[in-house]
Amino acid sequence: MSNTKEALKGTAPDHAFILAAGKGTRLRPHTDHCPKPLVSVGGRPIIDYTLDRLEEAGVRTVVVNLHHMADKLAEHLSRRTGLTIILSFEEELLDTGGGVRRALPHLGANPFYVIAGDALWTEGPSGSALAHLAREWDPTKMDILTLMEPLTRMTLTKGVGDYDLLPDGRVKRRADKGGAYMWTNIRLNSPDIFSNMPEGRFSFLELMDRAEAAGRFYALIHDGLWHHISTPEDLERVNAALGRPEKIMA
Repeated sequence: MSNTKEALKGTAPDHAFILAAGKGTRLRPHTDHCPKPLVSVGGRPIIDYTLDRLEEAGVRTVVVNLHHMADKLAEHLSRRTGLTIILSFEEELLDTGGGVRRALPHLGANPFYVIAGDALWTEGPSGSALAHLAREWDPTKMDILTLMEPLTRMTLTKGVGDYDLLPDGRVKRRADKGGAYMWTNIRLNSPDIFSNMPEGRFSFLELMDRAEAAGRFYALIHDGLWHHISTPEDLERVNAALGRPEKIMA
């Protein structure tokens, strides 16, 4: 293990990566007119909630990858203040792992957050979910620390049993999707997990499986709400719950 694994102990991450390049095909027709991170939830683009959470947690530099309707997302992000936002354009999609690997020179040597561009969550009794990850990060035993949402709390959007949690906080992936928790796509990870990965397209799931096999993939149970907005019906239910039903963006 490299010395970078010791860097975060007692400090908060100041870098993050947001996955925003996907086409969001399951959310059509909304994503026929804008990239999924700009779809309106509660009257605001989804990605703005994540940027707010990152800024509140002390992050100062955010890398965002772009592909689908990249110009619209780039224009929106250009208006953001309070954060240094670096855009990583992908002519061809590099998937959830390759996109992050390409941006490593901008993310520094310390552990950093990786969050899906369509992530939407509320804070629970433990306060900031991102700060909770930072507090619980242990570089001596972790390569990835993520948030898991109990399926029992997923009432607005459909949950999938991606994982079970072991008593010591490590995770076990359920290929049959019969687990008790869904992965939120919100995580803190060491940059070292990318060290043996080639350039190009690959899924972050490969890194998760490797960390799990090595006993270095841990999770926290998110004590707030997290919504898996995948379809127009999901979007409609979440907006209705927020009291702000939205029309399809033109």
